[in-house]
Formats: sequence, structure tokens, C-alpha cells
Amino acid sequence: MRKDDPCISVCQFDGMTGWCLGCGRTVPEIRAWRKMTPYRRTALARELPRRIGQMASAGQRLSRSEEA
Repeated sequence: MRKDDPCISVCQFDGMTGWCLGCGRTVPEIRAWRKMTPYRRTALARELPRRIGQMASAGQRLSRSEEA
């Protein structure tokens, strides 16, 4: 893992969004990360917490509906 790379080595992907469950990026975003401009990397890095939160809340809703 690199200092400026959001990867946390949990490379599993959400089937609905295509986002990595660990870092929130898509496969194309992961592949392009090193070639992205610093501006684009920063913009994407700011977006990732929202994606992770969205997946977490969707997972909670799913687990609640399975309990019912």
C-alpha cells in the first residue's frame, strides 16, 4: 500500500455498484489511479467516504430486511 493510495487490501466488489468494499473505487479507477492527475486523485479520494457509507447503509438495510 502506498501513502497516497486508498487501498486497504480488501479487494472485494459490490455487485450493484461495482465499488470495492475496502476503498470504494471501481476497477477502472483502481487501474487508472497512478496515471490520474493529482487533482483527479484528490477529487476521487473525497468521494470515496460517501461511497463506503452508502454501501454500509445499504448493507444494514439489507440485513434488516432479511431478519424480518
